[in-house]
Amino acid sequence: MSEVVKTLIVDDHPLFARATKALLGEIERIQVIGVVSNAKECLEQVKLHQPGLVFLDYQLPDLTGTDVAVQLKQLYPHIHIVIFTGIELAGIYNKLIEIKVSGVLSKESSERTIKNMVYCILDGYTMIPLPVFNQMQLNDANAQEECELNDEEVLMMNMLVKGATHEQIAERIFMSKRTVDNYLRKIYDKYGAKSRTEALEKFIKSKYYT
Repeated sequence: MSEVVKTLIVDDHPLFARATKALLGEIERIQVIGVVSNAKECLEQVKLHQPGLVFLDYQLPDLTGTDVAVQLKQLYPHIHIVIFTGIELAGIYNKLIEIKVSGVLSKESSERTIKNMVYCILDGYTMIPLPVFNQMQLNDANAQEECELNDEEVLMMNMLVKGATHEQIAERIFMSKRTVDNYLRKIYDKYGAKSRTEALEKFIKSKYYT
C-alpha cells in the first residue's frame, strides 16, 4: 500500500483555504492534517506533525512564502513545498528553484492543474508553465539574468530611493501598506537581495533608476 502523505495548508484567506483542503482531500494518499493562516503557526505545525507536503501561500501576514520556504527547507530538507500565489512570480522562479521548492501554482489554476501538480510531486516530478519552460530553454544557464520590474515596482523602488516610507508609497499608488510590503519583498527576492539596502544598491545600478 502506498504511503499516506500528510499535508499542511498555509493560507490566511479562510474561503480559499477551505476550498484547497476540500480539493486535496479528494486525492488518494493525501491526508490534510491542518490549515493555518500565518508563518508562525506553519512552523509550529510542521514541527509537530512532520508533514511531507506543504501548500504555502506566498503572501502571509507575517512573512513571505519565500522566507517560510527557506526556513522549512533548512530544517526539513526533504519536505515538499508548493508555493500558492495570487500574484505573478515568474521573476523569482530562479530563487524558488534555488530554495528547492517542489512547485509553484497560481491561485487561478484549475482543479485539474492543482491535482496534477500533486500527482507529479508524489511521483518525483513537478510542473512548470509553458511560457516559463520555454524561457528556460532559451536562456543560457551561465548567463546573468536581468531582473525585470513592472511599472508599479519601478515606481515603488524609485520612491524608496528618494526616502519615501511604505505608508507614503501605499497612499501614492492606492494600495494598502500590507500589499506594498509584500510587493517590496517580492522585488527584493527578484534581486536576490538579503536586505533593503542591498536591493536599493542593485536598483540604482539598473536601467530602471531615474
